[in-house]
Amino acid sequence: MIPDHIMENNKKILDLALYAGEIMLKNGGETYRAEDVMSRICKVCGIEKVESFVTPTAMFLSIDDGKEFGHTYTFQKSIEYREVNLMKVSEINDFSRKFTPNEISLEDAFKMLEGIDRKRSYPVPVKAFFAGFATAAFTVANGGHFTDALCAFFIGTVILTFVEFYSRIEKNDFIRTLIASAIGAFLSILCFRMGLCHSIEYILIGAIYILLPGLAITNAIRDSLSGDFMSGLVRVFEAFIISASIAVGVGIMLNLFGFF
Repeated sequence: MIPDHIMENNKKILDLALYAGEIMLKNGGETYRAEDVMSRICKVCGIEKVESFVTPTAMFLSIDDGKEFGHTYTFQKSIEYREVNLMKVSEINDFSRKFTPNEISLEDAFKMLEGIDRKRSYPVPVKAFFAGFATAAFTVANGGHFTDALCAFFIGTVILTFVEFYSRIEKNDFIRTLIASAIGAFLSILCFRMGLCHSIEYILIGAIYILLPGLAITNAIRDSLSGDFMSGLVRVFEAFIISASIAVGVGIMLNLFGFF
């Protein structure tokens, strides 16, 4: 039996559900998963009439107290930026399944969500090292030599470092990916001209692998399979734009070197 004082805190419940959905969505969660998290939190608090609608850039949540002349609350939350942190996605998913108002108060629940939201990802040097390792591995997998892998490792670390610091200034994925791909192409050409590698193609392919929108494509498929075709189409278009920005960045740099 849900206590009466919980039923009187509809707005707090709505704020809690939206906050959980926001953390889920802005860290790489699928739209249907964000909807499920918000609905689950509201229903466990005793609110049966819940409607949630999520797109990659906005969330809408409505709750009704169920009375004939009761009140309906509707909130909308915009998502200004998104990143990839699947650890937070997993923790929000666990929170939505463990949270019950009888065991965890709304105030404590908010503190738990704030703790998840404030958690920092891995340090930039660690990310850069593994990005370089992945770039080198992709280069070797595509047929590159050991010297190609070494150059690719260096280029991968530079690209990831640029992406991390640029993201703190500008959240535009298209511009960020375009510049990062141009940097990768420039460094690949430079290494080849200096005789540090055997093939520019292999290290360039390895370098742009870490910029590919793999999560956007995966989420587009999962959202579509879940019946959320609008979000699926939006994510497909997002993946197309990012892929196009990679092609533009690499193409510009190759043409500039060819011209000069």
